[in-house]
Amino acid sequence: MVNNFKPTEYTLQANSGKQFPDLGWTLEVPGRSECGGLVRAVYQKKQLDVKDTSYGVFRFADWLPVHKMLEGSSAPVTFKSVGLAKHLDLDNLYITFSGYWPEKGAFMRTCSFKETEAFAVGGRLDGNSNKILVVASAGNTARAFARVCSDNNIPLLLCVPEDNIDALWFDEPIKDHVKLVVTRKGSDYFDAIHLSNLTCLLDGFIAEGGAKNVARRDGMGTTTLSAVTEIGRIPDYYFQAVGSGTGAIAAWEANLRLIEDGRFGNNKMKLMVSQNAPFLPIHDAWKKRKRHLLPLDDDLARKQVEEIDAKVLSNRKPPYAIIGGLYDAMCDAGGDVLVATNKEAALASLVFEETEGNDIHSASAVAVATLIEAVKNGVVNKKDCIMLNITGGGEKRFKQDKEVLYLKPHHVFDINPPLEDVKVVMDSLFKLSMV
Repeated sequence: MVNNFKPTEYTLQANSGKQFPDLGWTLEVPGRSECGGLVRAVYQKKQLDVKDTSYGVFRFADWLPVHKMLEGSSAPVTFKSVGLAKHLDLDNLYITFSGYWPEKGAFMRTCSFKETEAFAVGGRLDGNSNKILVVASAGNTARAFARVCSDNNIPLLLCVPEDNIDALWFDEPIKDHVKLVVTRKGSDYFDAIHLSNLTCLLDGFIAEGGAKNVARRDGMGTTTLSAVTEIGRIPDYYFQAVGSGTGAIAAWEANLRLIEDGRFGNNKMKLMVSQNAPFLPIHDAWKKRKRHLLPLDDDLARKQVEEIDAKVLSNRKPPYAIIGGLYDAMCDAGGDVLVATNKEAALASLVFEETEGNDIHSASAVAVATLIEAVKNGVVNKKDCIMLNITGGGEKRFKQDKEVLYLKPHHVFDINPPLEDVKVVMDSLFKLSMV
């Protein structure tokens, strides 16, 4: 941890515009006297001063709600595409890459932009708290939080579907203050979220908060800060695959701050977000212009999740309808929800690797596939300034010549376990570290 780091000065703001201080881990408007919605951070510095690359993701600390800087971070890297741009005949395609690509200056050890969330959330945590952080994940988020919390001595409980634990690979062992529990085979991300919510009813645990945590969203927003400060302007289009849509919300919020900055233009990027067919809850609601997701049978949803390759895009309860959530972001910024099949994403992955020279995750391939389709259909034009958010990649390269280790579950829960059973397991797992 860097000792000379100056805490960022900020307040929190409700959707009504009312501002209030962050009391340490504020996830909602205190007192709930107003209608609920996502709380935003309002930073004292209105113009972003980007630090040098040695700061990692904290080079964007002016717009991160943190009071300490953790060790080991890497920031997203943006570069103007040559290979893919030529393939698609685009003049202004910029790739923002989060993952492992040493030649580009990207060194994320978990190969995912979820590291931006984990470092920002860890930087917001009160180091004097005795509570155990609880994170639910479909895979990549868990890997990022496990690595960051292990390296920075932050007690952590991960809740993940058992079918997704292959995502929990590491190049070094994870320390014992990080524990993993899973929901049994056939469950999905929503079941893991439910387990995490039950755990947070117990003393000694604190919910990370998901999309409600300003640190998570503003950490993800560093992808947009990377792109805009590199390009010198706000792009016309933003392409990203989404499960919860939190990354797109974060991009929109960063866009609004950049407009207020005054140096990068005043346009709003059209949010071109994508999902992996046949699991399309956000797509189906948006196409009907419905604020709330359409009804979806739980068993059918789990079956659809089993079919998609991009498991990290499998959130059944995304922050879509909430005030300030994805629906509001897309209504304000414009854009669309696009779709890619497993086959289309696999082909797009090959195209990216052949044209740009690095492997990408399946979720990133979904975004590339929809960009390819958007070009083909004339949705975007040759001269448009486009930001392609590659949210994970370089895993094949990173694993070369490394012995990969997997984090094994400490307990397997049934779907919807009784609270008393959860309490017994948690008491057993954390008896040495609970205070």
